[in-house]
Amino acid sequence: MIELPPMTPPIKRSVTIDGHRTSVSLEDPFWKALAVEAAARGVTRAVLIGQIDHARPPEVGLATALRLFTVHGMQQRAATD
Repeated sequence: MIELPPMTPPIKRSVTIDGHRTSVSLEDPFWKALAVEAAARGVTRAVLIGQIDHARPPEVGLATALRLFTVHGMQQRAATD
């Protein structure tokens, strides 16, 4: 049997990117991972989300880009440990 971590439904938060407000729905662990990554880079979570938004391909949704960014960061950290 597989053991699952605690699960929560996505949490919708509003962010401002280039003066435009938008809502993003992510599960709590992704919100927390983005906050950790933002702090490590010395920026706010909103600034980091804006940077990810600008870097993502247009065919990839913002929520998907944020999830993939956090997973990639965890994989990189795991590879260096």
